[in-house]
Amino acid sequence: MVAGRALRIVFFGTPEFAVPTLDALLRSRHQLAGVVTQPDRPRGRGQRVSVSPVKQRALDAGLPILQPDRLRDDAFLDSLAALGADLGVVAAYGKILTDRVLAMPPLGLINVHASLLPRYRGAAPVHRAIIAGEIETGITIMRVVKALDAGPMLAVATRPIGADETSDRVERDLAALGADLLVGTLGDLDAGRATETPQNDAEATYAPRLTKDDGIVDWSWPAGRLHNLVRGLHPWPHAFTFLGERRVILRRTAVSDPASPIPGASGSGRGQTPPGTVLEGHGDALVVATGAGTLSLLEVQLEGKRPMTARDFQTGHPLSPGDQFAASPQAR
Repeated sequence: MVAGRALRIVFFGTPEFAVPTLDALLRSRHQLAGVVTQPDRPRGRGQRVSVSPVKQRALDAGLPILQPDRLRDDAFLDSLAALGADLGVVAAYGKILTDRVLAMPPLGLINVHASLLPRYRGAAPVHRAIIAGEIETGITIMRVVKALDAGPMLAVATRPIGADETSDRVERDLAALGADLLVGTLGDLDAGRATETPQNDAEATYAPRLTKDDGIVDWSWPAGRLHNLVRGLHPWPHAFTFLGERRVILRRTAVSDPASPIPGASGSGRGQTPPGTVLEGHGDALVVATGAGTLSLLEVQLEGKRPMTARDFQTGHPLSPGDQFAASPQAR
């Protein structure tokens, strides 16, 4: 490679997380040959077909766009080859790349991944890290190989996770961090300074795609673990519980007491307050017993309704000590 020349790049990405990296490439001295993004799909509550954030940004920039249903289709592969890219850059594209795609750019493909690899390989690294109670995360720029997020690492940047931060805030910051790190890595590749560090597969963990079932609240968990679940699943699919037959989404919580004895409890046995029991239900206070400690519900939402503070919720749905939240609908 001739040092200092602009690289011709094809970009693979789909959601909002990928847009800052695309923007950084557009501002750089490198040339965007085209964008590969997922097909237009129904999105949102109305399930109206809409373009992805990456496609919209590519349209605004006048870039060639490819949206294959299948990466093995000959028509797509011919169009990809015609872009004549030196290098592929991937940021949350959402599909496993095939051998033919990986082999096409002479310089291969590199990926902007939102975790400190080898931990949290997979589709939901930010959410899973917060759910697990991690206090630090980051961005890894790695070479794409056939195995999931297992390629050698080119660059790493870290970011702390605050005790009350939600996944959308952390992911937004990581998107900007990854964009800057990616452009710097391209400079290192171009200048021949880049080094590739193999991952330690023995330390790998997996971050599977989120489903709505991930949001079911098990009140036997400690308060801190439940708080991490709530903030890790914000803004989707949200943690949820049931009050009688009503599904209640937990949007914002606080650990009001992490491990002290539950009021009214007398250790294990008949006198113990069951997890999920409302301990305080008045004004701004909505405090619930957990398996260890208590959890304050600060903002909740009945399905199909607007989010409400604890005070507003209790104005229309009065609660009393002894009322019970549960993991499934309960007849009252």
